Formats: sequence, C-alpha cells, structure tokens
Amino acid sequence: MKHLANKPTRRPDGAAFFIAVLLAALGALLLWEGARLPQAGGYAGVGPAGVPRAIGWCLLGLAGWTVAAGIRGDYEPRPPQQPAPVLWIVAGLGAQLILLKIAGFAIATGLLFAFTARAFGKRQLWFSIPVGIVISLGIYGVFDRLLKLNLPAGPLETLIYGG
Repeated sequence: MKHLANKPTRRPDGAAFFIAVLLAALGALLLWEGARLPQAGGYAGVGPAGVPRAIGWCLLGLAGWTVAAGIRGDYEPRPPQQPAPVLWIVAGLGAQLILLKIAGFAIATGLLFAFTARAFGKRQLWFSIPVGIVISLGIYGVFDRLLKLNLPAGPLETLIYGG
C-alpha cells in the first residue's frame, strides 16, 4: 500500500483547458469571419476567405489537441509563479508614463530601465538608475540630433541638447 501513496495523482490540467477554450474561441471567430468573406477565387480557386478558414480549422484542431493533452496530463509541471518581477516592470512602465512629460525622456526611461533591471535580478537601484539615465540620454541624442525626431524633453535634455 505504501507504493500507491507515493504515486503522483493525475488531475486534469485546468490551465490547458483554459488555453483550449481561448484557441477554440479564436478559431470559431476566424471561421465566422471567413464565412462572411466572399470565396470567389477566380483561376486559383482560393479566395480571401480561404486563409481565415484554414487558420480557424487549425486553431480548433489545436484546441482539441490541448484538451486531450490536458486530460492525459502530458504537460510538465510548471514552476511556481513569481509576481514580483512583473510588478517591478509594471511599476517602471507606470513611472515612465507619469514622468515622461514632467521629467523628460531620459529620467522617465532611466527609471524604467532600472526597474526592469531590478525585475531581472539587479538589486542596486542606486547604480542602475544613473546608468539608465545616461543610456536614455544617449538614445535621446540619437533621436534628437541624427533622426530629427522629437522626444519629450525635460531638464536634463534641455541642459545637454538645448531642448
């Protein structure tokens, strides 16, 4: 009886079923859109509805395959979720959106760089923020001087490049 207690349990994979539903919904949408398009193919016999229909049928097939794999438990166990890196990147994007017009491109993008570096494991924000600002100033210079494209200028850009 002890060997049965150590046997891993086979449960249907809920994530696989969720993905299968999304694939089936997208496939059904493509089939519906393909049915609305004319199929007048002319000489070749393939009209504008052919590709959406083919992709729709492929997506429905993939949905069925995903369901079968989810029932059989073919998928490898997934690593545990780590929300902290995603939150660091989202915080960096939010800071960039808020600071872009107030502080300019270099500071806002430098903070995004530092927060993204933090998400990937670089813990020294005191180092990565200035490095990000210097890199962003270089990118600003390329866009401003070489490409003649305007990025939001802040005090640093105005000081170095004259606005």
